[in-house]
Amino acid sequence: MIDSLKSVFGVFWDFIEAIVFALAIFVVVYLFLFQPNQVKGGSMYPTFKDGQFIFTDKVTYRFGPPKRGDVVVFRSPKNSEIDFIKRIIGLSGETIKISAGKVYVNGALLDESDYLGLDVNTGPEAALGENQEFVIPEGKYFVMGDNREHSSDSRDFGPVVPSEFVGRVFFRYWPISDFGKTETPQYQITQGS
Repeated sequence: MIDSLKSVFGVFWDFIEAIVFALAIFVVVYLFLFQPNQVKGGSMYPTFKDGQFIFTDKVTYRFGPPKRGDVVVFRSPKNSEIDFIKRIIGLSGETIKISAGKVYVNGALLDESDYLGLDVNTGPEAALGENQEFVIPEGKYFVMGDNREHSSDSRDFGPVVPSEFVGRVFFRYWPISDFGKTETPQYQITQGS
């Protein structure tokens, strides 16, 4: 009888150890490596849709700076309890201008055809008007939603500092039909107005 109780207790104890170990791994991964997020709203449509679930990489920017085209999750500059998802368009020290619905970086047209439809118009917002140049301060990044006409982004609240970044979006996991890795576009910048 005592041996069978020891055996049951041993199995129960092994089960508890496995649960504690799994929870410890989950906490380490969640706090330091990856974080699940849900896309809320349509500001990144068609690249990301409202309700999709994504993984955010919290490690990449510890080893190198953010790159143009990276999609990042960051805390809203207006309310730190809200996370935004946007694409990095401009890097520290660059000059951004929106003219005739197109984005120019240092006077050169930014080719966004990899992820924006041909009919997308990057209309000006109140803080950054048509043909107004904006120099991105050192240590900050200019972010925009892919659904330009329906996005609150750096045109509205200004550039974002990396300390506000939760991380870089690297994977979609729900719904299953959208399952897969996200890609950072390779930009062609052509000289323009």
